[in-house]
Amino acid sequence: MSEYQYYEFRAIDQPLDEKAMDALRNLSSRAQITPTSFTNEYNWGDFKGSPLKLMEKYFDAFLYVANWGTREFMLKVPFRLVNFDLVKEYCCGENVTAYKKGENLIFQFISETDDREWEEGEGWLSSLITLRSDILHGDYRCLYLGWLYCAQMEDFEGEKFEPPVPPNLGKLNGPLKNFVGFMRINTDLVAVAAQKSASTEVPQAVNQKALGAWISKLSDEEKDNILLQLIQGQNPHLGAELVQRYQSSITVKQNGEAELTSRTVTDLISRGEMHAAERKRRIVEQAAKEEARKERERAVIRNKYLNELAKREDQVWKQVDELIGAKRPSDYDSAVQLLVDLRDLGIKMKKEKPFQEKLQGLREMHNRKPSFVRRLNEAGLR
Repeated sequence: MSEYQYYEFRAIDQPLDEKAMDALRNLSSRAQITPTSFTNEYNWGDFKGSPLKLMEKYFDAFLYVANWGTREFMLKVPFRLVNFDLVKEYCCGENVTAYKKGENLIFQFISETDDREWEEGEGWLSSLITLRSDILHGDYRCLYLGWLYCAQMEDFEGEKFEPPVPPNLGKLNGPLKNFVGFMRINTDLVAVAAQKSASTEVPQAVNQKALGAWISKLSDEEKDNILLQLIQGQNPHLGAELVQRYQSSITVKQNGEAELTSRTVTDLISRGEMHAAERKRRIVEQAAKEEARKERERAVIRNKYLNELAKREDQVWKQVDELIGAKRPSDYDSAVQLLVDLRDLGIKMKKEKPFQEKLQGLREMHNRKPSFVRRLNEAGLR
């Protein structure tokens, strides 16, 4: 199998200038480079640049896929806009790391597997990139899921306690579901982790009213400063900053209370295994119920058919004779199928002996037709 490597970088906050694009071109003459992206595929050789350094200098998101089972995903956010104490609790394994680079924080997620399956990297980054905005707005679910993957991969001792479980872990949006798939996180483990995740609900009408009330309390000077920043466009994270300030001023209503007791890695893994066993049991049970339902439907249809067959039984016996007399393999098949129907009718009508007598007569009459006799035997018509 030939090698395949896919590299994709995205610039979100600040487009690349000509100098940056020239520098990137020196790293790869074959890459597709635009003011907002750098993309390249390798079927031989390797990329000469350091993804982490390029993220630090130019880009806000990165994705890597190799056909030997390695997947990597990186996001860069302004350090001032994250709760670093909480981030450190999530990003503490070998497969999930947070690097402080100047005024930014770079999250690195790595997933490895020994199963070598050919896969394309194109499309993955687009399906994950909005997780950056989620982090900027205080949604750390992807960071917790990254920690969960580290637990799955035995990065931690079994006695280690889990970090705070973010709310709405049981209601993953599309990008988060894609993240679970990209990182190959055990979905049974996710389901168990979500059992201690609070469900938050903020009605849109209340949001707008509360937000309006909060804005009205800002000073005129502060509002003028916000408008000036907005017009100048020099702060791409102005919206996220304001949302964070607003959210810190309100209390979100929670549906149910999330348990405060943290679970250990061993407990999570054990519960995940039990959840998987129960899920598989339910699948088998449901499949059995569905098969029983279909069998009942088939029985009703079969019974109706046999009732109709009883009205023309003599005609069917004549049809069997005609089909056998044609001496064609396909007609033999049709004749045998009709004989099976007649046998089942005999059982239903408690007339098995007359059927067997007629069948024995057919066998004796056509015993020199080995192809037909073989079909009778294969159908259990003895």
